Amino acid sequence: MKIVIVGCGKVGYTVAGQLANEKHNVTVIDINRKNIDRVTNEFDVYGVIGNGVSSQVLEEADISSAELFLALTGNDELNLVCCLVARKSGGCKTIARIHNPIYAQEMDVLKNELGLAMIVNSEMMAAAEIARILRSPSAKKIETFAKGRVEIVKYKLPENSELCNMQIKDIMGRLRIDMLITAVERGEEVIIPNGEFALMPGDIISVATVSKKANQMLKKAGLSNSRISSAMIVGGGDISYYLTKMLITMGIRTTIIEKNYEKCEDLSAEFDGAMIIHGDAISEGVLFEEGVKDADSFIALTNIDETNILLSLFAKKNSNAKLITKVHTLSYDDVIESMDLDTIICPKNIVSDNIISYARALENSKGSNVETLYNIIEGKAEALEFIIKKDSAVTGKSLAELRLKDGIIIACITHGRHIEIPNGRSIIREGDSVVVVTTRKGLNDISDILG
Repeated sequence: MKIVIVGCGKVGYTVAGQLANEKHNVTVIDINRKNIDRVTNEFDVYGVIGNGVSSQVLEEADISSAELFLALTGNDELNLVCCLVARKSGGCKTIARIHNPIYAQEMDVLKNELGLAMIVNSEMMAAAEIARILRSPSAKKIETFAKGRVEIVKYKLPENSELCNMQIKDIMGRLRIDMLITAVERGEEVIIPNGEFALMPGDIISVATVSKKANQMLKKAGLSNSRISSAMIVGGGDISYYLTKMLITMGIRTTIIEKNYEKCEDLSAEFDGAMIIHGDAISEGVLFEEGVKDADSFIALTNIDETNILLSLFAKKNSNAKLITKVHTLSYDDVIESMDLDTIICPKNIVSDNIISYARALENSKGSNVETLYNIIEGKAEALEFIIKKDSAVTGKSLAELRLKDGIIIACITHGRHIEIPNGRSIIREGDSVVVVTTRKGLNDISDILG
């Protein structure tokens, strides 16, 4: 599919790379030559230097043959105008990135009036993911499928878990839990487990389960899920703004520590239900004074990765809080993972996953039947949702009879309103929704899972 992207900053670079890896025909536009050189040298994409609002620049990018146009600069107004010009010039689907809370309140109006296929707001998406994690604080990450009725949840196994030293094949029978372990991270290795695989303390497991049964599953598996009643946020930027609105609605006492006085004034005027503290959280005295020892959750959201990591390490040492740490880049993800900081949030990756999911759905009209795609383990494992079409090669046989390629597991099957966590006797039928977890790349059709 031909895709044009305007803006090669952190978000644009990440999206361009993932789309290029998906074998799409990608053209990137940016006014900064260094940004263009960086993307074109790293990925198999074509670069155009110029302003994405210019019809001449869009013509050079061959906008007339594009099926999807993405405006991902850091300027909301520029993104909206770029989409308007691109739609008039090429008639393609358009996606605009915004971050200003004022525009966020008018997302439906903007989408309808400008004919946008989607609006992505990395800060709001990151806030929503953090809020979802705080509802299930044992989880490191949660992805939803089947219109929110199925979750793939990532947990780290504590030593006291009932699942430790248990083989996969024994879990559902012995604990009577409706769940399926779809992937295991053990050190740097990612494993799609078979029935003989035994879990160990410290394993990070990705579990497929029905959303409304998730808490029951946690309790039986010995994964604590105590309620979060208070949150300490460091940094008063846009993510904090969106997150605070969500936390107040959830009934969570919220404290924000921000060193910029004007931001503190703005937040205080906006939120009567939150405590806004003017101070520098790098000073341990400020954190102690504001009660870091007693916080149920600690969320580091400054604009500097190193500061966020340092603050989370301090909170880990001095509290039992659920830790959530924002980073802009995962270049040192192995190092970060070794610090055991609970949950890492990377806004650009959240946006990229949503755009990739949309691109997959758009590709669906041309033969692919992938409805949704998420990177459940960054760069190492994906979860894909397929809609089963007529005369599919996977229908009519039990899963035990299907010969799946290595590195693939079927996580759940949705038959109409009924959701099934599958076993060897399960049968896929036409019209079903099927979630597949895999370490393989480039699956475009459900038949690609077969050996």
